[in-house]
Amino acid sequence: MFQKYKSAETVKPGGLELKDRLVGVQRVTKVTKGGRAFGFSAIVVVGDENGVVGHGLGKSKEVAEAISKAVEDAKKNLVRIPLVKGTVPHEQKGKFGGARVFIKPASPGTGVIAGGAVRAVLEAVGVHDVLSKSQGSSNPHNVVKATFDALLQLRDARTIAKQRGISVEKVFNA
Repeated sequence: MFQKYKSAETVKPGGLELKDRLVGVQRVTKVTKGGRAFGFSAIVVVGDENGVVGHGLGKSKEVAEAISKAVEDAKKNLVRIPLVKGTVPHEQKGKFGGARVFIKPASPGTGVIAGGAVRAVLEAVGVHDVLSKSQGSSNPHNVVKATFDALLQLRDARTIAKQRGISVEKVFNA
C-alpha cells in the first residue's frame, strides 16, 4: 500500500515496548438465509512512542478477539517515522480515499492538536507537539491510512542530505 515511499523502513517488533490504542470498533452485519449474523471489526494503532508505529485491522464474532487480531496485524506493519525534538520535521499532507490529513510542526508546549484517529496515530508515534487538520471523510479506517500516508512522506535533514549526496550543513544553507 505504501511502497512508493522508500524512506520509511520496516521495523521488526522484537525488543520493542509497543503500546496499542484502539481507534474504533464497528459492529458489522451479514444478512444470510437464516437471518442476520453479527460480527465486529476493530482498527488498532500500535507504537513505541519513539518513532515506530503500525496499524492493523481485525475481524471476529467477539470484540476482544477482533481487537487482539488487529494488534497482531498492526505489529506486522511497523514503520519508523523521523521525529525532530518531539514534533514532525516539516508540514505534510496525506490522503487516502476521501480522507485528507494535514500535519504541521509546532513549538514545544503546544501539545497534540488533533482529533480522533489522527491523535491516536500521532501519540503512538511519540509526537508531543503538532498541529493537524482532518478534512473530507471521517471514516476512521481512511483517516488512519491518510495519517500514515502523511507520516511516511516525512524526511529529516539527514535523509535529505544522504539522498542529495551533500552534507547536512549544506541542506540548511542551500
